[in-house]
Amino acid sequence: MFSFFNKKSDKNFSFLGADMHNHLLPGIDDGLQTMEQTLAFVQEMKDLGYKKLICTPHILPGIHDNTYEGILSKLEEVKSALVKANIDMPIYAGAEYMVGLEFAEAIKNNKPLLTFGKNYVLIEMSFAAVSQNIVEVVFDLLMKGYKPILAHPERYSYYHHNFDVFHEFIERGCLLQVNLLSLTGYYGKPVFKTAEKLIKNKMVNFLGTDMHHDGHLKMTKSLVQSSKFHHFIKDLDLLNHTL
Repeated sequence: MFSFFNKKSDKNFSFLGADMHNHLLPGIDDGLQTMEQTLAFVQEMKDLGYKKLICTPHILPGIHDNTYEGILSKLEEVKSALVKANIDMPIYAGAEYMVGLEFAEAIKNNKPLLTFGKNYVLIEMSFAAVSQNIVEVVFDLLMKGYKPILAHPERYSYYHHNFDVFHEFIERGCLLQVNLLSLTGYYGKPVFKTAEKLIKNKMVNFLGTDMHHDGHLKMTKSLVQSSKFHHFIKDLDLLNHTL
């Protein structure tokens, strides 16, 4: 069903430069849980060719109640641990903001948001239903000078039969980020097909690992060696390397 693993070569992800979507900060969301795991995964990401890591822990009220200050504090702990472990990898933090009423209020009230690159903000929606205020949030972010990036649009199954909505996001000024895992078939065929169509239509601005655990790492390491994968994405005007 999925064919990106047919041929192998000595490829890596150095052409991307930065991974801008992952859950490597330990113990603050559903990603890695210990500092030891974080150090090991950072080394693995370095071995895959990444030059910079931008961690994006979930901010999801009631489930992952992370804060601006708390995320930055955890980032400093990781930086110190990397120095002690002699692992040379620039590491930064953004966040993956769930679009909802709380996030909309934070924008309107000018609360500081965790950004990266050129004032980018990573946003997501529930996989169960569309965030009813998504259009308003994208508009408000743009009006405040932010550049919204919609995380893993290919995973929103309610859009799989309404591809035009992705064009509408782009027309409204929202950038799109596809998960590398989606191109392995990890999330199933419909997600794979939607990611494939987004890429074929050159609608993808960023690729991210969305790394949470060992299973994700294993699949990502398999994908990097696929010559077909590298050929498939070669014409994308990706922005990872600009971060």
